[in-house]
Amino acid sequence: MTVAAPFAPVSTRSLPLLGYAAFEACFAPNPTCVGHSRHISSAFLRLCKVADPSVESVVLCVSELVTNGVTHGAGDVSLRIRYRDNEIRVEVIDGSSVPATMRSTSEDDTSGRGLALVDALSSKWGASEDGRTTWCTFRIPAGRP
Repeated sequence: MTVAAPFAPVSTRSLPLLGYAAFEACFAPNPTCVGHSRHISSAFLRLCKVADPSVESVVLCVSELVTNGVTHGAGDVSLRIRYRDNEIRVEVIDGSSVPATMRSTSEDDTSGRGLALVDALSSKWGASEDGRTTWCTFRIPAGRP
């Protein structure tokens, strides 16, 4: 696993003053990176003092988007999370040339519900025209602990 350093040093004391924090991690396209991405994301959000249930929703969406990147993308998978002005933006970049789309599933399907979960839990989601980036955003209530 390759993990890029944060964009800027972040301490819990600086977050309320700056109101901005971010990180990026890059993974080999291996299913084990999904668990690593959940762990890193959870630690970052707690450092930013984001409370549950927001953390749980963001981490679940990270898991779904990284899984899609590993399963349907090509090459390494990058995860970016930015926190700014009470909004969290998650981006997953992979080598796919086809934008992610929600698909219909039946009760018997064992997969294919990931983007429906992202749609239900996030404020917004989408994919870049070139298909390489799938993103979602979350509004975090003001006055978080």
